[in-house]
Amino acid sequence: MKPFLLSFIFSSAILAGDVPQWVDLFNGKDLSGWVDVNTSKETWTVKDGLLVCSGKPTGVMRSDKQYENFILHIEWMHMEAGGNSGVFVWSEGRGSPGKPLPKGMEVQMLELEWPKLHPTKDGQPNHPGYVSGELFGANGLECIPDNPRGKRSMSYEMRCKGKGEWNTYDVVCVDGTIKHSINGKFVNGVRESTVRKGYLCLESEGAEIHFRNIKIMELPGGRVTPEQIAPVETN
Repeated sequence: MKPFLLSFIFSSAILAGDVPQWVDLFNGKDLSGWVDVNTSKETWTVKDGLLVCSGKPTGVMRSDKQYENFILHIEWMHMEAGGNSGVFVWSEGRGSPGKPLPKGMEVQMLELEWPKLHPTKDGQPNHPGYVSGELFGANGLECIPDNPRGKRSMSYEMRCKGKGEWNTYDVVCVDGTIKHSINGKFVNGVRESTVRKGYLCLESEGAEIHFRNIKIMELPGGRVTPEQIAPVETN
């Protein structure tokens, strides 16, 4: 083979290696790559290729590494009316002081009956924005919402499906900005997050929920400063 052709093939291989690739975060067999923070061995199990969360006790399971800029793909299905869960991005790897959930950006996963089952003080259904895949800074993380509902950002369009149906989230996180796609359409976002690198956390909060097809595409790093990085945990 001619030297120039060898050089071309070698250069092409290097460039191909630089192209962002999807990486599975759940292998469908076990909990490799995840660390229980404050739940139990019974909270997270694998059944028929699905990641099953019992919802009890309230707490989180985190990724074994931190992520800065990335696209997260995750599919979820609530099994109970009014179920509560979520995925945290740019999160700390432990619960906040006195609380079971961490400081981080929560991407809400609520079953559609939640507003009716958790009414306001006057007995009226709670705000429907809760079940639209809201984004909000939890336990001290701050951000600017695209579609404000107080400090939270609710979706411009209600796209989540109810219990027994699969939902697909694609969450793009780059340099403090998040864009959130629900079931095939971008409908929510925030910007100027005060934390821009951290763990992923799956939330257990009272109801059974199933997950599948959890994968991530890491993107080139940005301008994150030490103050914008969550504390590093030892596994």
